[in-house]
Amino acid sequence: MEVTGLAAVLLAIALLLVIVSAVQPLARRLEVSETVLLAVVGIVIGGGADLVLRTTYTDSLSGVASNAINGVAETLLDFPVSSEVFLLIFLPVLVFQGAMVIDVRRLADETATVLLLAVVAVAVSTATIGLALMPFAQMPLIVCLLLGAIVATTDPSAVAGIFRDIGAASRLTRLVEGEALLNDAAAISIFSILLAAVTSHHAIHLGGAALSFVVSFAGATIIGIVGARLMLYMITALGNAPAAETTLTVALPYIVYILCDEVLGVSGVVATASAGLTLSVYGPSTFRPQTWRFLNELWQQLVFWAGSLVFVLASMLVPRLLIGMTRWDVVLILIASCAGLVARASVVFGMLPLLAMTRLAPPVPTPFKVTMVWGGLRGAITLALALAVTENPRVSTPVAHFVGIIATGFVLITLLVNGTTLRSLVLFFRLDQLSPIDQAMRHQVLGIALGKVAEQARETGEELGFSPDATGSVVSSLEKRGAEEQSTNTFDTALGDRQRVTLALITLANQERSILLDLFKIQGLSRRVMENLLRTSEAMGDGARLEGRFGYVRALRRRLSPSLRFRIAQEIHNRFHYDRPLMECMAERFEMLMVIHLVAISLMRFMRDRLEPTLGSRISEIVGETLLRQRKMLDEALTTLRLHYPGYSEALENRIFRQIVLRLESVEFDELHSESLISDELYRELNRDVELRKQRLGNRMTFNLKNNIEDRLRRAAVFDGLPASVIHDLAMTTSLRFTSPGEKIIRRGRKTRSVFFISAGLAEMHVAESDLRYGAGDLIGGVEALEARPMPGTVRTLQFSHMLTISASLFVRLVEEFPVIRENLEKLRSRTEDDAVPAIVHLEQDFDEDSPPGEAAVALLNEPATKSDEHHENATWS
Repeated sequence: MEVTGLAAVLLAIALLLVIVSAVQPLARRLEVSETVLLAVVGIVIGGGADLVLRTTYTDSLSGVASNAINGVAETLLDFPVSSEVFLLIFLPVLVFQGAMVIDVRRLADETATVLLLAVVAVAVSTATIGLALMPFAQMPLIVCLLLGAIVATTDPSAVAGIFRDIGAASRLTRLVEGEALLNDAAAISIFSILLAAVTSHHAIHLGGAALSFVVSFAGATIIGIVGARLMLYMITALGNAPAAETTLTVALPYIVYILCDEVLGVSGVVATASAGLTLSVYGPSTFRPQTWRFLNELWQQLVFWAGSLVFVLASMLVPRLLIGMTRWDVVLILIASCAGLVARASVVFGMLPLLAMTRLAPPVPTPFKVTMVWGGLRGAITLALALAVTENPRVSTPVAHFVGIIATGFVLITLLVNGTTLRSLVLFFRLDQLSPIDQAMRHQVLGIALGKVAEQARETGEELGFSPDATGSVVSSLEKRGAEEQSTNTFDTALGDRQRVTLALITLANQERSILLDLFKIQGLSRRVMENLLRTSEAMGDGARLEGRFGYVRALRRRLSPSLRFRIAQEIHNRFHYDRPLMECMAERFEMLMVIHLVAISLMRFMRDRLEPTLGSRISEIVGETLLRQRKMLDEALTTLRLHYPGYSEALENRIFRQIVLRLESVEFDELHSESLISDELYRELNRDVELRKQRLGNRMTFNLKNNIEDRLRRAAVFDGLPASVIHDLAMTTSLRFTSPGEKIIRRGRKTRSVFFISAGLAEMHVAESDLRYGAGDLIGGVEALEARPMPGTVRTLQFSHMLTISASLFVRLVEEFPVIRENLEKLRSRTEDDAVPAIVHLEQDFDEDSPPGEAAVALLNEPATKSDEHHENATWS
């Protein structure tokens, strides 16, 4: 019985997937690009099916065999695939996954380079190929430019696959993949403009076309980001629902692509790429780690299916597109290929140096440039756009014939010539080798690791009761390899102190990210808090990479400082006495500081157990000093909050500890089940019990912002002697202000609108070469408010501080009604500076000529933290 219709199509797809599965290991064994081999297989399948139908050999077979073979051939040739299938079904998957796996923070450093390769290079290639073909093709310039736009888009899958297989430099892979994200969008946008001009027979207005191009890019970028953020918000609202979260990520690329491409008329590719990049940035802090890991694995599988099928199906069309090719067409294909190579080389070698000269992008080494020029392979998207032209009824037959043949030939040359020689080119330039620093690190790590493994192997052999003869050769081999690595170790000479400190800080930032992701497995921790901590840990790594220890510490200090959202909530609280936003921010800040406290303990242990043996005690001491400063800043911020909110602090610590214990319970039950010590039924019952208790802990805690304000005012020396009723009324109108080191409270010469009572912390005002310091219990701006004069100097905090803010007009009325406040204020003014709390001042405070730092701040800024830090100052600060 003959298989027809939808069943035949599904059977053909299943058989193609079987072939694709066989191609992957075969390509690895032959050391050729998987994409190139898929293209060859597709061409063979398409050509073979056509040959079967043309030959009479099958007629000599039995009726069943002949019908089966002819049926398969007809199904393959009449496969319901069109340009729309490629662009609507396969392209969103490929673009979205490519964006989702990119390290956006690292790619941001290459933004100018990527835009140059993705947009400018496409425009230059379109113009160069079109102008090169026009004198020889006997076609209008607009048609030649249309062909140039079709073949201008590059395919990163083949190139990136080769780079991954041979271990090429990560930056090279990042540049190629980053270019591919926007390359398709630029080429498709130009293609759409030119195709409309060809079919309508109207001239192109360059200004209007450029404006349409920019609007398409900008509009699609906004829609992609908004769509992704809405999806992330939905995921947060859904709670812990992995199946629903996964479904939303599958739906997202198709929603934004079709909405932009079909409804709004902007670039669907750019929208999909923007959505994928947004998910790459915020996904790890929104999804639970296990869900995020599953998502990445799922999308890798989807893109494997989509990428393989799109290449096979597109390559099956090659014989059909090449029908009627002449010798002159071969000449035109060679002209177009050479023009495309020249255009790409002119951009890479001519314009990239300009970016480096203007410091818009890091320099690109010459071997990278050569590889990028030669690696501009074309693939399925080019064939899909060529197919769109041949399918368009408004395009004349000669134009369709010309575009189909030249574009297909162009793809074949890049795949069969560039694709098969790219691996050799990378190996020739030795781009697969580690950098000198990584090579030195390899010797250092292997030398230490092999020694530990040899000792563990010896102990394991004794424990298992194996004879020394059986284990001796293995252990001696490990020891010999370790000795060889140690003898060739150039770690001490290859890396100076500064480089090793930077390497250690980058490692710490990466380790912190891993710890945070592990903590995020604990249900009940705020997604917003984890998102902020993960983002700042990446910023600390980037700071260390760019500016060494200085950049790391600056990013660390920025993390502990109140965020913009916190400052806005505080302003709303002060001006409108609406507390809810600040209450939420305070609860999140409390939780953030608690989590950082846990991470800091783990980092100290990691540095002692792992970093010190690898980098040495000298570097460990220097980096340890940085971590100690972090602990001091953290303890200072936590102490300030714990002092005034002891009940909430204890409740939060109890809550986090119970969540950790539940996590330990869950891990223990998993181990018992994996060891078959408990049945499946008991395992499910135990997990249900754990989940119920986790859900009870999932409810948000209530933060009482004005807790203990009345008690703090009652104990304040300045308000000593006031009636209890007055203290109560004052507490109801008092606002709160939380400040970080270096923050300005009142500027010099400004009228005092608020009086600040320091509940905890330290502040300083520099006046006439002298310092006036304010500690806990002091009042800032009280005298100036009473005397109606501006502040004589700028007041800034020297520690994380907690202040009570009182309206200056209310304070004046209060003093007039209760003169005892003036008497208390005079007593406070007579307090000496020696009674103030010792200052803790951090680097990079916002000092300027109008408000210079006081003597205490200058002394502490110039004083080294430790003797070792003073000794290694030049070696550690970048």
